[in-house]
Amino acid sequence: MRAIIRYVFRLFRQHWKLTLGAVVVLLLVGVILIVAGATVWEYTNSTVFCGTTCHTMPPEYAAYKQSPHARVACVDCHLGQESFLAAVPRKAKELRHVYYALSQDYETPIYVKNMRPARETCEKCHNPAKFSADSLKKIVHYLPDPENTPRETFLTLKTGGGTLREGLGRGIHWHIESQVYYLSEDKLHQNIPYVKEVRPDGTVIEYYDLDSGVTPADVAARSAEVRRMDCIDCHNRISHTFQIPQDAVDEAISRNRIDGSLPYIAVKATQLLSGQAGSREESMVEIARLEDWYRLNYPAVYATKKASVQQAVTELQAIFERTYFPDMSIGWSTHPDNLGHKNFPGCFRCHDGKHVSSDGQTIRLECNICHTIPRVTGPGLPAPVIAVEPQNEPESHQDSNWLARHRNEFDITCTGCHSTYNRGGSDNSSFCANSACHGVEWKWAGLDAPGLRAYLPQIPAGEQPPASSEPGTSSFVPRIPHPLTEDRIGQCLTCHGLEGLAPYTPFHVEEGFPLDACTECHELAPGVQ
Repeated sequence: MRAIIRYVFRLFRQHWKLTLGAVVVLLLVGVILIVAGATVWEYTNSTVFCGTTCHTMPPEYAAYKQSPHARVACVDCHLGQESFLAAVPRKAKELRHVYYALSQDYETPIYVKNMRPARETCEKCHNPAKFSADSLKKIVHYLPDPENTPRETFLTLKTGGGTLREGLGRGIHWHIESQVYYLSEDKLHQNIPYVKEVRPDGTVIEYYDLDSGVTPADVAARSAEVRRMDCIDCHNRISHTFQIPQDAVDEAISRNRIDGSLPYIAVKATQLLSGQAGSREESMVEIARLEDWYRLNYPAVYATKKASVQQAVTELQAIFERTYFPDMSIGWSTHPDNLGHKNFPGCFRCHDGKHVSSDGQTIRLECNICHTIPRVTGPGLPAPVIAVEPQNEPESHQDSNWLARHRNEFDITCTGCHSTYNRGGSDNSSFCANSACHGVEWKWAGLDAPGLRAYLPQIPAGEQPPASSEPGTSSFVPRIPHPLTEDRIGQCLTCHGLEGLAPYTPFHVEEGFPLDACTECHELAPGVQ
């Protein structure tokens, strides 16, 4: 051994310059490889690389840039915030997409197939155990009339969160704090026939969609497909947002990017964006015809507001560019957004009122579980009144089938808390004439599911609801749900005058009701002093 060591040292002394040169070269090559490797690694992790290198990615990249996560790197969600050693093999698996892109071995539209669980991605930044206070939300919509009349919908979102241990664990984020599992029938999880809740005490409650035909035996056979609900089940498009045409137009008008004084611009713009089915070039030409429409139908408006019309065309073309991608067969309707329940099933995938448990309870279909009852206002309508927290709800309202029942169970007690003029209408003249509820076709709600009828009380044929809410009938007794001072008349008109708050309704003026005699018709609700 010593002889070998002496030989090495002797060789080094004889050829030290050559040896040192070789070592230096090897070190330089190693440094270059490390720097180059790190540079390539960082570049291929960048959003620019992810969004622009592959020709299939422009739709998702355009949607990403207008999303709330536009400053979050793609790899933070798709690979996860992991160590380098953990990320390398995971990223290596994605090399197959290079082959698919080069060989064009893919179908359009493209959908994500393997998304990591939110607990390994979203929750690296977001803490579901943190409680979030309720937040007020205003939604502005413009009616399809010549004046583009604005309608503002106000509601309070009950975000919630926190843990049961802290006395919280309620609101929308209850779904994440709790153990909720489901089985879906499609790859986009839009059809959910089975839901399971595991309560803190270990109690298991299973809900089956009455119309699905799925049985416990079916669930047992597909147990491997049952997945636990996480953030992405609702926030599935939170990083790749495609606005629907109506929302995009409403936003553009409210931000003055489109002139809201142009006659019928809200409905015309929405129609132009909704009806596009051709190539990009054809769609751009079709949108540009808006200028011809105003020139022919509103020549005086066009003469004075030509620049506004041209600006509207430019804005609509820009909306199209970030919303429609004909070459990839992608538009706002191809990728469902599970937030809400109007344009896609969303919440109604489970909260449709017809997912029933063995004891007859349903997953509640009710407006004020996740937000307050929406209140709509606008020109000529009363100011909105939003109850922060429902008080003194009767026992009937606690029934999980209440929303399906309430339309057939109206009686005089309703007037103690609600203004009931034109009940079931959509003119926003009272609580019961709310256009945010009655003026919308709830396509995915299960209120009329045939199987649900067995769980609801039946009203005998020919029998009407027990009371009328129309003014002037003997059974209509308007109630005042709050205390009054001695100066009752002055107090009433402070809030409920012509320009005051709801529930001041149009029939007071139309029928000539005397405003100096409120308490001649209205009486205090039971329990109010």
